Amino acid sequence: MQPIHRAYLQVNTDLNALTEVLSWFDQFNGPPLSYQTWLQCQLALAEGFTNAVRHAHQGQPLELPIDIEVTVLSACLEIRIWDQGEPFNLRQKLDSLPQEMDSDAEGGRGLKLMQRIADSLSYTRTSDNRNCLLIVKHYPEPDS
Repeated sequence: MQPIHRAYLQVNTDLNALTEVLSWFDQFNGPPLSYQTWLQCQLALAEGFTNAVRHAHQGQPLELPIDIEVTVLSACLEIRIWDQGEPFNLRQKLDSLPQEMDSDAEGGRGLKLMQRIADSLSYTRTSDNRNCLLIVKHYPEPDS
């Protein structure tokens, strides 16, 4: 399946870069994504990026890059976020979190939120010793 649109961004490990990440993601606001789907994906991207900064790269230099790739296909949007932190078992972590989100909880809400938004969510170690968070969101294919 050929991508309709694909873009790549590299930013430093800095929460202040979230503004740049979200501004960059604006290019995907339009068909074939509905505005609601785009907003959901924007939220998932923000959560994934802030988790990479706060958790995966905690204590690392600001210069340590976080790579982001977004691919729009006819039936889904794929967001990939690569970090260089220690790997962890996403499934196990999600299973250990309470089913209902506690609004007063210190952490874990972002993972649950991404899980609710995404049709597929994975976190895998790559051959270059990075981790890739993959968020896939399906939407109706446009009429041919």
